[in-house]
Amino acid sequence: MNEKELIIEHILKLRMSTEEISDILGKTGALRGIHSVNVGKYAVGEIQYVCAYSNSNWPVHEQIINLKPEKICFIDTCFVNEYAIFGELVSSYIINKRKAKAIIINGLVRDAAGIRSKGYPIWCSGVTPLGCFNVCVNPNPEIQRHIKSGRNFYEGSIAVCDDSGVVVIPQEELRNDFIARLDFMRNQEKTWFDCVLNHDWNTYDTVCLKKYVNNVIGGGGQRFWLSEPASISFR
Repeated sequence: MNEKELIIEHILKLRMSTEEISDILGKTGALRGIHSVNVGKYAVGEIQYVCAYSNSNWPVHEQIINLKPEKICFIDTCFVNEYAIFGELVSSYIINKRKAKAIIINGLVRDAAGIRSKGYPIWCSGVTPLGCFNVCVNPNPEIQRHIKSGRNFYEGSIAVCDDSGVVVIPQEELRNDFIARLDFMRNQEKTWFDCVLNHDWNTYDTVCLKKYVNNVIGGGGQRFWLSEPASISFR
């Protein structure tokens, strides 16, 4: 198992939230305006990049043939003017036939009722009844540059998706201390909740002043040392 697979497995094991991942990334990584179509869905995985452009979903049909199983299908858009990229049929194909973990669309979908009834793990910017035109289009130089840039950033990155939205962990962040950063963030969250809920601390002393650092809490003698270790690099 390579480093990326270990990170994905660790996030899944801890069921880490997009909030925690974004905090690890220095309050970055969130895809603005992207929300889950169905409540309660959770997905973590490596991204495979697809792009729709020029108000057509023809390129999407071409590209999703090559989707690999267990990837998160990220559909980027370029010059798509308030049209849905696809609906229930293509969603069913990607999830059931291509075995994608989830679908992220940097744009709109249609057939909201069908997608919700099937419970598909889909994140997008909204819904509309208007679908893209199914016509063959060729990417102009500007679109080609957009696709190259998008593929360089998203392809192979990790997406974490939940009810709050989507956070992307860029490949440059997937260094060998990332699992330690995940563990630190989870332990910090557990410490904060313990201080506030079980020991009657206020949030100012806990979150702002971090009085738990090197402090024994309660009568059990449990020592909290959660200052950020020097060996772990946060933004």
